[in-house]
Amino acid sequence: MNDAGAPAVKNSAVWLVLLAAGGVFALTMGVRQSMGLFLSALNTSTALGIGSISLAFAFGQLWWGLTQPFAGAIADRIGTGRVILAGLLLVAVGTFITPMMSSTAGLIFAIGILAAGGAGMAGPAVLMAASARLVPPAKRGLATGIVNAGGSFGQFAMAPMAIGLTAAVGWASAMQWLGVLVLLALPAVWVLRGNSNALAAQAASASGVKAMSARQAIAQALATPGYRYLSLGFLVCGFHVAFLATHLPGVVAACGLPAAIGGWALAMIGLFNIVGSLAMGWAVGRWRMKSLLALLYATRGLAVLAFLLAPKTPAVLLVFAAVMGVTFLSTVPPTVGLVAKMFGTANMAMLFGIVMLAHQVGGFLGAYLGGYVFQATGSYDLVWYIDIALAAGAALVNLPIREARLPRAARAVI
Repeated sequence: MNDAGAPAVKNSAVWLVLLAAGGVFALTMGVRQSMGLFLSALNTSTALGIGSISLAFAFGQLWWGLTQPFAGAIADRIGTGRVILAGLLLVAVGTFITPMMSSTAGLIFAIGILAAGGAGMAGPAVLMAASARLVPPAKRGLATGIVNAGGSFGQFAMAPMAIGLTAAVGWASAMQWLGVLVLLALPAVWVLRGNSNALAAQAASASGVKAMSARQAIAQALATPGYRYLSLGFLVCGFHVAFLATHLPGVVAACGLPAAIGGWALAMIGLFNIVGSLAMGWAVGRWRMKSLLALLYATRGLAVLAFLLAPKTPAVLLVFAAVMGVTFLSTVPPTVGLVAKMFGTANMAMLFGIVMLAHQVGGFLGAYLGGYVFQATGSYDLVWYIDIALAAGAALVNLPIREARLPRAARAVI
């Protein structure tokens, strides 16, 4: 496979690129976000306790983030296709062997290192950067929204599939079948081949300006206040996402509702995040991205507060899941857009990967604290209160980001 610097695709091939990137994200995100459905079965099978199993899930959140800057840097240099190929194989293997693990260390290895690391290699940092490289600049906002919606569709489709497979063949075989399904994304490896640094080097050679090294790009990004604020806000996003993905089925059980409601709640998050992602991809071409991010985080905080005050019925839980779904991963298009706006597409996979690392530090805290607090207190209430406070902080921290107001003419571009 020649993966050394494919040029930007023609407009006629844009949809093929988006289908490939969205398909990879759908399968890796769908499998990862459905793992919380197996938490209770893992606990029954291993008798390790919810806290210990939550640690494995939390480590996976952190490792998923840690792999992305490195995967992005490698993809920027040796090619996106090769990195995605390795990632898909690791997700499949890690998911397949998880039911064979009987210790915390084994679960950390399967879920936290193999599956999560592979999903990070075939994750949003690499996929969003590939889309930004291969799609014309005028369509990047909508493109990132479509790719992001792919991840949401994966969650919407995989959660009910996991429930159905569990009922048909048992939880262990169901998890292994999910691992096999990830391999359906392999054809996308060819479509997304190439790397942004090769194109940047060509542009630098033509202009006579030397391209920035990875170290210089990181130093410039970390010295930019807006980049740091963006990363802090995204850390809070990770807390929300990981807590819900890991513990929403547990929240359903704590409310005395049927277990199937947990699966449908995760599916609702995925379904409505398709709407949110597409809407946000459209909106980033019309309003300032920092304002959109502040609105999303504030909406999450208000939704959690309303959920705490409302009676815990199936209808309320599904409506709550739908509202959270609209905001769930719709933070990605404006975050990607701000990184590209600040620094361009050269080194973008690596720079967005660093932002994703901050996201997953929050993810580690959300997944682990959810299990720890519930095991210590028998309730998730304390985590919900922390979630509300963090959402308010994330809304505020995005406001100082320096972003020029869009010209009126630009707002008409789709």
